[in-house]
Amino acid sequence: MKYNFFSLFIIAFFLTACNSTKNTTSSSAQLSPAEMILQKAVEAHGGVKYQTAHYSFIFRDKNYTFKNNKDQFRYSVTSKKDGNEIVDILENENLSRKVNGVEVELSEKEKGRYSGGLNSVIYFATLPYKLQDKAVKKSYQGTTIIKGKTYEILEIRFEQEGGGRDHDDVFHYWVNKKSNVIDYLAYNYQVSGGGVRFRSAYNSRNVEGMIFQDYVNYKAEVGTPLADLPKLFEQGKLKELSKIETENVVKLK
Repeated sequence: MKYNFFSLFIIAFFLTACNSTKNTTSSSAQLSPAEMILQKAVEAHGGVKYQTAHYSFIFRDKNYTFKNNKDQFRYSVTSKKDGNEIVDILENENLSRKVNGVEVELSEKEKGRYSGGLNSVIYFATLPYKLQDKAVKKSYQGTTIIKGKTYEILEIRFEQEGGGRDHDDVFHYWVNKKSNVIDYLAYNYQVSGGGVRFRSAYNSRNVEGMIFQDYVNYKAEVGTPLADLPKLFEQGKLKELSKIETENVVKLK
């Protein structure tokens, strides 16, 4: 509602009424359609619990942990190779590695590669939490029907500054209009000749207040528009590549 502040200053009755009422504006009125969809999706997947979330899970035989403290975070991955235990820790963008408990020196290139891999796994495991980052550019792409259900389409791009090495990637998220949960996602990437991927969620489960999902990972021809992928999926024209499974999800203290 727009107020006529000139009238409020002239008419004492309205001035008193205005002063006795809290000057609050609905947060949703200040958000773009894309921001509103993302806000609802974050709330459906875990909401404020993401801010202090502390979990572990297994992905492809490696043990991952993440611990959030609002804007601060600590991610780790533990793996075995040739009988050695390797632990990578990414703490507020600083990566370190220990082999059998002894810290080893890493080149800047190695730090970039290992931190990128670790950050990517946590990013997908905790969707849509990281879509709130400052480097994220959100836009609303309308609605569509997939397998009889209505979805809001959220497109995500990234600023070059703060968007990481893969800031040129473009993502689409299909948010279930009824549940506000992300049932499908897709992205294109530019490295190594480029590619297009589409993921369909399954095994969605709530682990102490946060939703974790597994995905079937599909491949499409390079250059396929992301908006075309749901129809190709329904027609069985996408090639299944793999399954993205987060196993043994445990909330830590």
